[in-house]
Amino acid sequence: MSSVQTIHDVPVLRCAAEGEPIRSEQDALDLIGDAGYQGAQWVVIPVERLDPAFFQLQTRIAGDIIQKFANYRLGLIVLGDITAHTATSTALRDFVRESNRGRQNWFLTDEDELEARLAG
Repeated sequence: MSSVQTIHDVPVLRCAAEGEPIRSEQDALDLIGDAGYQGAQWVVIPVERLDPAFFQLQTRIAGDIIQKFANYRLGLIVLGDITAHTATSTALRDFVRESNRGRQNWFLTDEDELEARLAG
């Protein structure tokens, strides 16, 4: 289940924390289609919804999903605490840092950080 809300004049599709895990490009395409239909510019996925393999970069799941969002020019925000994942992977830590420098996908820890990023 997901709903669109506007944060600082930015339409955002927010996925519920409960539901089927997001684990494939097809899952990403389903979200992209839903976001496009509802006019969202960003999709917020709670950490709980992502399959744990997403955070293991060697699986390429994160790269494949993020690439789909980039192809459709839709922003992706992973929302929640991922320190358990970044603590064990230098590559993931670097990937998150680089992502957060850009304007296409972000890894944010909480609602306050989400509000601040979308404010501009």
